[in-house]
Amino acid sequence: MRDKKDNATFDLPGFSPAAPLEPEPKRPPPPRSKRNTQKQVQLELLEPTDTTGLPLWVRDDKLDLTGLPVWAPN
Repeated sequence: MRDKKDNATFDLPGFSPAAPLEPEPKRPPPPRSKRNTQKQVQLELLEPTDTTGLPLWVRDDKLDLTGLPVWAPN
């Protein structure tokens, strides 16, 4: 048995070989708008800090070097 092709489809309008496509001209990108950025301000903290941002260690007579209270006789 032989397969028969349906050639009727190719007789319809619009089924001719496609014409080669021409590249579309590229548009330049739109100009970028500048953002108005606010200037950053360093806030003063309640306690003085070192360069890392940690609070400075302050010697307290009521605490020993480990931070525990000193037990003084009354």
